[in-house]
Amino acid sequence: MRTTALTRTTAETDVSVEINLDGSGAYDNQTGIGFFDHMLDQLARHSLIDMTIRAKGDLHIDDHHTVEDVGITLGQALTAALGDKRGIRRYGACLLPMDDALVRTALDLSARPFLIWNVALPTDRIGTFDTELVREFFQALSTHGGITLHVDMLHGLNSHHIAEATFKSVARALRDAVEVDPRKADAIPSTKGAL
Repeated sequence: MRTTALTRTTAETDVSVEINLDGSGAYDNQTGIGFFDHMLDQLARHSLIDMTIRAKGDLHIDDHHTVEDVGITLGQALTAALGDKRGIRRYGACLLPMDDALVRTALDLSARPFLIWNVALPTDRIGTFDTELVREFFQALSTHGGITLHVDMLHGLNSHHIAEATFKSVARALRDAVEVDPRKADAIPSTKGAL
């Protein structure tokens, strides 16, 4: 079973993450930030990674620390659950439409974190959620998950649709990348022999 459970506690947040890479997309995410929970639910459902996330943060200041620290902890959990990455497909991509929004994601579980982010959210907020935190989450996930992550918004008018299409697009690409390739289930997907 490719599962892991991690906890990360700082003076600003207390985060716990449980994931199962071979799940069905079940989720139970509670961060105290409604829109963010909705996005994490989309990430789980469309990646088919079972996810249970609990976060208590300094929301009286703002949502930044909570969102970033969930990204950090989830990235660390992905790294732990993948182990030596033997047998995975490694790469994933998705071109995902959602109404007016069209988002393209390509990623590599390379252990070389890098984020290319070409997503312009037209409003500063979705409800009370600060839209710049969408990028902060994916920066933390990429860095601590060792993911080369390219995300490009090709079209979009509505911030909610763009953000949701982004989470879904990354989820679908991640689903492909973490899957075991039956043709090479015993091999590290690199000529280096290690990732």
